[in-house]
Amino acid sequence: MKYRYLLVLLSILASTAIQAQDAKPLAPGYSALPYQPATPGSYTLPVIGPAANGEVLTTANQPKRLHDLMGDKLVLLSFIYAACSDVNGCPLATQVLHKISRQLQKQPELADKLRLLTLSFNPTHDTPEMMRHYGEGFKAGEFDWQFLTTRDEAALQPILDGYQQNVQKIYDDKGQFTGTFSHLLRVYLIDKDKNIRNIYSVDFLHADTVINDVKTLIVGNAAPVADNAPPESVPYRAGDDKQNYQRADYETRSLALEQRKGSPAKLITFAQKPPLGLPKLPEPKDNPLTTAKIELGRKLFYDRRLSLNNTFSCAICHIPEQGFANNEMATAVGIEGRSVRRNAPSLYNVGYAQLLFHDGRENSLEQQAWAPLLAHNEMANPSIGYVIDKLKASPDYRGLFEKAFNKGPTMETIGQALASYQRSLNSADSPFDRWYFGKQKNALSEPAQRGFAIFTGKAACNTCHTIGEKSALFTDQKRHNTGIGYAEAMQKTPGRQKVQVAPGVFVDVDSENLKGLNSEKPNDLGYYEVSQNPADRWAYKTPTLRNVALSAPYMHNGSLATLEDVVRFYNQGGIANENLSPLIKSLALTDGEIADLVAFLQALTGSNVHTLVSDGFAAPVGDAK
Repeated sequence: MKYRYLLVLLSILASTAIQAQDAKPLAPGYSALPYQPATPGSYTLPVIGPAANGEVLTTANQPKRLHDLMGDKLVLLSFIYAACSDVNGCPLATQVLHKISRQLQKQPELADKLRLLTLSFNPTHDTPEMMRHYGEGFKAGEFDWQFLTTRDEAALQPILDGYQQNVQKIYDDKGQFTGTFSHLLRVYLIDKDKNIRNIYSVDFLHADTVINDVKTLIVGNAAPVADNAPPESVPYRAGDDKQNYQRADYETRSLALEQRKGSPAKLITFAQKPPLGLPKLPEPKDNPLTTAKIELGRKLFYDRRLSLNNTFSCAICHIPEQGFANNEMATAVGIEGRSVRRNAPSLYNVGYAQLLFHDGRENSLEQQAWAPLLAHNEMANPSIGYVIDKLKASPDYRGLFEKAFNKGPTMETIGQALASYQRSLNSADSPFDRWYFGKQKNALSEPAQRGFAIFTGKAACNTCHTIGEKSALFTDQKRHNTGIGYAEAMQKTPGRQKVQVAPGVFVDVDSENLKGLNSEKPNDLGYYEVSQNPADRWAYKTPTLRNVALSAPYMHNGSLATLEDVVRFYNQGGIANENLSPLIKSLALTDGEIADLVAFLQALTGSNVHTLVSDGFAAPVGDAK
């Protein structure tokens, strides 16, 4: 029972410190904030660095990784030890966190989005049982406050190092450990991407300022977010954001590596019962969908062995956590770094596409599948037979084709299996769908609603990106010349070019000095290369806009980095040329209207993206051995 009086004891300690003439002044966190804090969202909290990981124990003596307790909520992480008597040390942190928990329980909309983690740096004394008793003195109600320890000091030290916590034991004159530590108090505010956004010391730790910062992160204005960033509900992004790349101790924080743990989904349901906003999925009569075909196609899609040197799969260009596209490259790169001249398009809802590839040269997924398998600069297989023989010789494919097609791997069944998996990647039921088709008045934000009015009115985007009465594919399934291809083909090489030598680091180099360093980029004439009709020069298909916020960069050559760039390109009327589509014209949108239009495009992200990405993470990638 004595542990239940810890909070009372700490209050007595604080009161005693106030009364003592020679006591050091109490930290600001014990008293009212002497100034009015800034309005939440009116300031920024830039990323300081990645939150470190490590092995911890819960009060139930269950082992966890520290990162397992992050990602779904904002986190306030503090370090304490139960026997601390420094009133401006651990007691301050627990007092402030206790005030925060009490305040936020009156604001459940915030309380549900924050987790407090208190980790002991004295595992010898602070066992899981001890931390349970310690926590009982501070926890208020059902608020998510977890008290943690580690199995021993060896498990603790990497965590302390990761958070730059310098903790030292205090010894007496006889060299005996006194049970106390010397340390600097720090509390860390960590966002859902597991990045540290603020560090509070003794002088700055106060319940009011912390709550203000939490609100700032929640309202989404704490740091500029790229308009191609996935929604908060999807904890995936491009492989490595290069934060703190300039530091000597930099190491990659790729979410693809840290979180590549998924759960298989029943994909056929997204094909048989498409999410709200999508029409019935067309299925070819000679390749009806079955679970066995989808599972086989999924295995093929992620299998690196389908390339010449067993290193390259379809999913390396069409990355699940990057919108089944590639957010990190303007144009794709194939086997052994061979350049591909066009951007990797998203595969979401590709089963509805009547034209495939950017120039629309194919009309079925079964046929399309073989082009990247055989292309020298993609997967580089020398022949169809080479792929078939490799699959026949792979023990883990034994019986799978027979189960799906009643016969072994052939050119036909390989294409049909890959097509079946791709037809299951249907994603809708977006905020727009719930508002427009589902008639939920509050499903779409006001800026996005204004953007929709612009989309269908002043900007007339829906002329090409069509919307029906009961469903919307956001494409007219046609080809158009917008001027992007024309400009790239006709532009002259500048005298000096920017060359990236490291992430975010560019140098100007004379173009003459770059000759011979790489091959000349081949020209791209769009559908003209297929039709040989001059009217088709630089004509490319209209892509769907569903999940468009996930698939930057944009256009067939990846030349536009953000959705705002795309809207501004169309606002200027594209780029004039003799074959420019008559539908492209200057829009005269204001900056506010552009922002609203972008908000609408961001509201087209489907509710099942997380499920489809998680399913992709669960897929085997192919054992090259």
